[in-house]
Amino acid sequence: MKFPGRFLLLLLTHSIFLHAESLQERGKRVVNECLDVLGGQQYLNMQNRVVAGRAYSFYREQLSGLSIAKIYTRFDSGVSDTTHELAVRERQNFGKKEDYGTLFQEKAAYNVSFRGAQPLPDDRFDRYKDTTISDIFYILRVRMHEPLIFESRGSDVLQNAPVEIVDITDSDNHTTTVYFHQITKLPVREVFYRRNAVTKDKDEEITLFSKYREVDGIQWPFAIERQRNGEKNFEIFADAVKFNDPKVQGDLFELPSDIKLLKRD
Repeated sequence: MKFPGRFLLLLLTHSIFLHAESLQERGKRVVNECLDVLGGQQYLNMQNRVVAGRAYSFYREQLSGLSIAKIYTRFDSGVSDTTHELAVRERQNFGKKEDYGTLFQEKAAYNVSFRGAQPLPDDRFDRYKDTTISDIFYILRVRMHEPLIFESRGSDVLQNAPVEIVDITDSDNHTTTVYFHQITKLPVREVFYRRNAVTKDKDEEITLFSKYREVDGIQWPFAIERQRNGEKNFEIFADAVKFNDPKVQGDLFELPSDIKLLKRD
C-alpha cells in the first residue's frame, strides 16, 4: 500500500514529537490532563467534600462489617509543609443517625460515640496519614506546589482498558504509582508501599476508582475499593456527593469541650 507524502510527513512529525517528549514531561502532561478533566481550577478551589453512601469492611476477603456512612472532609490552606503534615480534617460518621464514627485531625484521631472519645492507636492514625498523603486526589488538590517528580512508565492495559502509568515521587523519595485511563484521563488505580508497624515488612496498598460522575463541575469516583497485599479490606459506594457545602462548619471537626475522653486500647 502506498501512502501520500503528506501523510508520511505527518507520521514522521508525530513520531519525532513522541520521542522528543521525555518521561518526566510525559508524566507531567498526563497528570495535568487528569487535573483538567477533574475540574481544573474548580477542583483546586474545593474547600470541603461530603460523601454519603454505604461502606463495607473486609477481613481475608470476607465481609466483616457494613454501615451507612457519611464522610466529611475539610481542606486547610494554612499548611506549608504538605510533604509531612496533613492539610485536611475528616469526620467519618456511621449509622442512619450518624451517632458514632471517627474523627481524623492533623496529628491525632478518635473513635467518637455516646460513651465519649477514644484516641486511636498511633499505627492506625499513621496508616490513615500515609494513605491520605499518597492519594492521587489529595496530591492534586494539596501537594502540586511541592517539588514532585512525575515520571511516565509508559502505557498498558488494565482490566481491558488502556492506561497511562505515572510514578509521582516526593522529596522523601516516597512514590505513588497512578494508572490513568487513556480516554477519560481519570485515575482508575493507584499503588504505594508503606512499612508495616508489626511485621516490619512492606505492605502494598492499592486503591481502585470507578463509576465517575460529575457533581458541580467536578468529577468524582462513586465507587472506591482498597486492597492490602492483594486482599480487599474496604469498599465504599456513594449515593450522593457534595462539594463546598456551607453547612460543613469547623465544629464538626472538633471534639466537644464536654465530651468524656476515654483510655486508649
